[in-house]
Amino acid sequence: MTRNLSYLWSLLPGLITIGGNWAGGPWAFSNVIFVLGVLCILEWFVPENTSNFQSENSTIPNLILYTHVLLQILCLLSLIYSIKMGKVIGVQIIGAALSTGFHSGTSAIVVSHELIHRKNALLRFFGKLLLFSSGNIYFYIEHLRVHHKWVGTDRDPATAKRNESLYQFFIRSMFGQIKSAFLLESKRLGPSSIPNFFRNEIVQNGLLQLLFLGSIYYFFGIMMLMVFALQILIANFLLEYTNYIEHYGLSRKENERVKEDLSWQTDKIISRFLLIDLSRHSDHHFVASKPYHTLKSHAGSPVLPGGYASSIYLALIPSLWFKIVNSALDNFHAKNK
Repeated sequence: MTRNLSYLWSLLPGLITIGGNWAGGPWAFSNVIFVLGVLCILEWFVPENTSNFQSENSTIPNLILYTHVLLQILCLLSLIYSIKMGKVIGVQIIGAALSTGFHSGTSAIVVSHELIHRKNALLRFFGKLLLFSSGNIYFYIEHLRVHHKWVGTDRDPATAKRNESLYQFFIRSMFGQIKSAFLLESKRLGPSSIPNFFRNEIVQNGLLQLLFLGSIYYFFGIMMLMVFALQILIANFLLEYTNYIEHYGLSRKENERVKEDLSWQTDKIISRFLLIDLSRHSDHHFVASKPYHTLKSHAGSPVLPGGYASSIYLALIPSLWFKIVNSALDNFHAKNK
């Protein structure tokens, strides 16, 4: 039960974002400061938790997922409220957009990743809703039908290559996944035609996003549209940052099975419990539908320097990232020859 209760920490960024937006003023920067100034620094000093203990009771883990959906909706509503009511002005508006975008990228999309892997139709719907709220039109299709099949190969846009910077990867991965998902949908729908074009989920998702953003502009004006565009950019940059660190420099042949050595793992407690065990990514690739609170730590997986949270400071400076992570990669391969 202790492990399940520990995931309650994952709700903290959402609560801080809502509180910061509601309070207004300089508090609008609260979640940015919490994530970059507290979590990402503190994680360098916190211990690991390698325990594989799990509870058979999934009530609390599932309630946490539902709560995340509610928090994301409240984050976006509080963002609109804080700007509409003049609680944030000037640079504070950027702070509110960044804080909300950080929540979308570090919480909403992380939880959506968990939900879209579930077999329950309602949970998958909520996963899609979280992705929509974060402005993502491709992850649901590409992640399930391409990434898990071709991870570690050249056919997977979401696998970062050795010596590829985060910035290069962000552009290549995002547009590569959109193209990949669109072509996959086109193949599913058959011969090209106007009806099939509009049945393509990538097209549908794109049109719905345009409709949503158009509504934001119509009801709230250009400022609110720019705010939502900024939170979408931040959310999806953080998504691709996560993709970047999960499989950086790790590869396999297309006919090789996915093993525990194809994902960077960390058992740092901040990454584990604030990101609902996304950092136990190796086990996730073994059984993609496995609930997050049952994922195990693998002794045979490469261990990421720092954690999923704290590694962002390395990734933002390519030369530093290459120096530290390439060395860790070489040491891992040397030990496993």
